[in-house]
Amino acid sequence: MKNNTKLWIGAGAALASVLILSNRKKSNAPLATVANVDLDKYAGRWYEIARLPKRFEKGCHCVYAEYQQNPNGYIEVRNACHEGGPEGKLDIAEGKAFPVEGSHNSKLKVQFFWPFKGDYWILELDPAYQYALVGTPDRESLWILSRTPQLDQDIYNRLIYQAEVKGFPVGKLLKTDQSCYTTAG
Repeated sequence: MKNNTKLWIGAGAALASVLILSNRKKSNAPLATVANVDLDKYAGRWYEIARLPKRFEKGCHCVYAEYQQNPNGYIEVRNACHEGGPEGKLDIAEGKAFPVEGSHNSKLKVQFFWPFKGDYWILELDPAYQYALVGTPDRESLWILSRTPQLDQDIYNRLIYQAEVKGFPVGKLLKTDQSCYTTAG
């Protein structure tokens, strides 16, 4: 009976440890977004200037995204990258983005594979819609976007500072190679 008791105590302790570890989540402060986004102005091409590493973007160069409003109330999303280098094969992923009710279009749910949707929160946005900082509330995804393949260094530094203040691990940011595009876009 003593061995059985030890077994149950050991199993209980192991189960308690698993439950405690699985319920521990990284606690982040609420993430503020911009007050309002005009989706007509946001539509068009955005070049990726920098990003936190993501498995689906590994080896991507000359990355851009295109957004277009659909009459059915969602945004058509087209992400593109050259695989392996600037001369690599162009890989295109198409999806949809849905504005989150009550967010004034600053929070979107993006879907590339049904039924999965991911967060796309617009955290900083130039009043002229020329650059943006986009991330997720868990601080695991972050993008610096620009209407042109290059972004002024002062603006870039300011966006990195804003991302750091918001709790993103900016030390892990990767600058995106945009060498296959000219500054004319």
